[in-house]
Amino acid sequence: MPWYAFLLAPFALIFRIITGVRNVLFDRGALRSFRSSIPTLVVGNLSVGGTGKTPMVEFLIRNFRNEFRIASLSRGYGRKAKGFLHANPASTAAEIGDEPLQIFQKFDGEVPVFVGEDRVLAIEKIAKIAPRSQLVILDDAFQHRKLKADFYCLLTPFGLPFSDDFLLPMGRLRESRLGAGRADVVVVTKCPQSLSSAEKRKIEGALKPYLSAGVPVFFSGIGYGEPYAMDHKLPFSESVILLSGLADDRAFVSYSKDTFDVLDKLSFPDHYDYGPAELATLSRLFEKHRQKKPVVLTTEKDAVKLKSLANQGFLGEIPIFVLPIEARFESEDTQMLLSYIREKFSKK
Repeated sequence: MPWYAFLLAPFALIFRIITGVRNVLFDRGALRSFRSSIPTLVVGNLSVGGTGKTPMVEFLIRNFRNEFRIASLSRGYGRKAKGFLHANPASTAAEIGDEPLQIFQKFDGEVPVFVGEDRVLAIEKIAKIAPRSQLVILDDAFQHRKLKADFYCLLTPFGLPFSDDFLLPMGRLRESRLGAGRADVVVVTKCPQSLSSAEKRKIEGALKPYLSAGVPVFFSGIGYGEPYAMDHKLPFSESVILLSGLADDRAFVSYSKDTFDVLDKLSFPDHYDYGPAELATLSRLFEKHRQKKPVVLTTEKDAVKLKSLANQGFLGEIPIFVLPIEARFESEDTQMLLSYIREKFSKK
């Protein structure tokens, strides 16, 4: 936290009052929450961006799609369209958002993907469009109190868990740490592989005062797969130029530097909408390093936007490779987490 953050404390206090009053009104029923006719599981956080929600949603889909008929729902952050939309093979990131499009493409359209700002209204429409759905997984709806979900999975990053963070604008929290009391399970994300049992207990001890009794805490890391070509048949080169639009690109950059020969990098804000200026900069970097026969390495959610631009001819002969990512748990934790969720939904 920068030294000047405490100067923002009065504004954080105002924000706490506003969000606190809102939560109290929902808790006491003065503001009404609605429960869906389809069981719902929310993956969310207390802070803004960068906690690994999409990899977690994909983890749950991979592990439960053979047990439940799953649908995915998110707001579609960063999209230019509004209202409720159902993803289809012709959908673009501009219409439904980069992360929903990533999920739709990763599962080859087998899992219905929807976007909508009003989650309650969206689920009502999902019930009509896909009436056989048995579970709706919602990405980033922890603060959407109008919906009373059946299960809340709260994520918090290892680098800055909510127990060490502060409310906006002093810190990155969207509501008080006490909001964690709504969670059914907490997952500490982006943990290093070297995390010891003692360190886990220390983090868990810092989180527990804000959680309801008996809420388990799990720890996950980031797993990367083999880079694959975005839309060409050229071979991969260990000499890479990194391109990403992430809330926090440190893990992506660190892994790439440890694994490949990183010649250069371009980093943009989360959900960045690439245009001619950014592509011109990328082209200049590619020409600068051409003798080393580089490739561009990007993330999955950036790739869905870049592919659209490539199809329009904006990227020319630049070979782009995608680095797949997934949430990884220790084997025992995976089974415990999945069993805990199954048990909750078996009672519905």
